[in-house]
Amino acid sequence: MTGAETDTEVTEATSLTTLPERQLAVSHWLLGAADDRDTVRVQWAEQEIALLACGSIFSAVRIPAGLVWAAAKTHEPREVDAFLRQWFDGGAVFMDLHSLLHYALVPGSAAWRWNDRDFPGVGCLGRDSFLGVPAVHLTEPAARAYW
Repeated sequence: MTGAETDTEVTEATSLTTLPERQLAVSHWLLGAADDRDTVRVQWAEQEIALLACGSIFSAVRIPAGLVWAAAKTHEPREVDAFLRQWFDGGAVFMDLHSLLHYALVPGSAAWRWNDRDFPGVGCLGRDSFLGVPAVHLTEPAARAYW
């Protein structure tokens, strides 16, 4: 530092966003799709999944696990998760292990232009649809659904 610079003139990149901070931000964003935010918070805390409305804050593309596994060329959860992180550039995707479906969250205004014949089982949940969304801290394939 030269003699002319002071501590107030030097800006350092010292801030770091932690995982809990990111999860809190995502939770707040998702709560924008809730009819009753308090109910959703309770559902996430007690049941680890909450019902949210699609078509405003987000829509969701439903993708059968078999299609994802074929694209990823593996059934191994960690490898599939890594494939999806890369494919969706870190975007919001979760898997419902009970139904063997992946859900990729997309903008609420997303238009659906494909038909079931082109992509069997793939669909878009938009207006007038609801989706069971897991709590954002569920990031391992141990619960019913996880990110």
